[in-house]
Amino acid sequence: MENIYNFSKNVIQNLLKENKSNNSFIPILLVLSTIPLSFAINNISLGIFLLVSFITLKKENIKLQKELIFPVLLYALMVISFFWSIDSKETLSALSKEVPLLLIPLGFIIFKTNTSAQKRKIIEYYSYVIVAFVLYYLFRAIIRYFIFGDARMFFYHGENDKDYGLVPKLLNAIHISVFVAIAFFYFFTKEIKSKADTIFSILLFGFILLLSSKNIILVVIVLSLINIFFFSKTANKLRLRNLIVFGLLIVILFSIGRIKNRFKEEFQTNTDKSLSTSVVEGIPPRVYYVSLKEAWSNPTFTPNDYFNGTAFRVYQFRIFTELMNENNAFLTGFGLNASYSKIKEKAIQYNLYMGVENDPDSGYQSKNFHNQYVQNFAELGFFGFLLIVIMLFVNVKNAFKTKDFIHFAFAILMISLFLTESFLWRQRGVVFFTMMYCLFNSVPKVQDIQNSSKAE
Repeated sequence: MENIYNFSKNVIQNLLKENKSNNSFIPILLVLSTIPLSFAINNISLGIFLLVSFITLKKENIKLQKELIFPVLLYALMVISFFWSIDSKETLSALSKEVPLLLIPLGFIIFKTNTSAQKRKIIEYYSYVIVAFVLYYLFRAIIRYFIFGDARMFFYHGENDKDYGLVPKLLNAIHISVFVAIAFFYFFTKEIKSKADTIFSILLFGFILLLSSKNIILVVIVLSLINIFFFSKTANKLRLRNLIVFGLLIVILFSIGRIKNRFKEEFQTNTDKSLSTSVVEGIPPRVYYVSLKEAWSNPTFTPNDYFNGTAFRVYQFRIFTELMNENNAFLTGFGLNASYSKIKEKAIQYNLYMGVENDPDSGYQSKNFHNQYVQNFAELGFFGFLLIVIMLFVNVKNAFKTKDFIHFAFAILMISLFLTESFLWRQRGVVFFTMMYCLFNSVPKVQDIQNSSKAE
């Protein structure tokens, strides 16, 4: 008991010490650490972040950085889209959910910018919080397994928050995989690892596997190989050899007959297996599984046709191109969160499964585009798409510039995730992306770096 008390005391003292050198330290950490919790708690944390930024406001700290302007511009475009939205009520209600795109950059502009060492410390504490979160849900799964005797308690998320699943559906297993992946890379990329660091790396990677997001698992594995071959200290001494070995591994990985056939099979044949997660759950037996080719080319479907995760995303991209051509919405889009009526029109046109009578939202017509690039284009037009591409480009460029692998991992994870999820159209997603984007891409003044070095 005394050891726990001393440990907690040391943690609090270290937090206060870090916050003394930069008042944004604890508020940023608080927002990041509460993202997996309820929206109310995270909103309170965001409120504290903004309150502290205004209380500690000093003119000399304010530094307008072009990297932080892009999320603000994206939110401004969302607001302006109200005036041409085909569903102004939906657009207005969605603006409050997307407001972190405005508020978080504003807070970073007001606060003194964190140095690289301070950013690393924030990621460190965030990673330990994620470890605690993972341990809680693993312990919860074990208890639920002994109560219900169902192994599904250890995987993915359930059909609803009270059903089976490693995490509640409200949290979304794919999104949680991303939160956990950042913590995993903190422990995995430490040059000098303790036994605890190794254990935490294994624990977090195992949790990512249990969450069963194939997209995130593949990206995490590839990023881990990149770190081993190109970013570690030993990699610098053997760069040419590592480049050859890494290239051979990738060629072998994608040349193995079964993997090659797996991609070919999903494109051409009807299968219940998918490279990405299903979007409609509880599918009854004896349905017809739509292939990728059919999802793109079939003139019509039947309510008995089932789209696996990848096929549905192909279908959604197909109807996106059709909607852009049919509605002349290339420049403006339909307005923030206003594309659902158009998606429903297409679902009726193609005779898709529309859900059960007592739950109409269980059908395909209620699902968004499951692609952030397409979602931005469809609802905010070309300039909405351009802004998200610019932010991702800036993110990658600065990651290479700083040679911070965790920043690089975050950048690649976002590029990949946006291909399969409308991540920014979810409250946890927009808070996580905006906070991490601003944290990694804000650059401290030279004077602040010098002062930090002297303090150390």
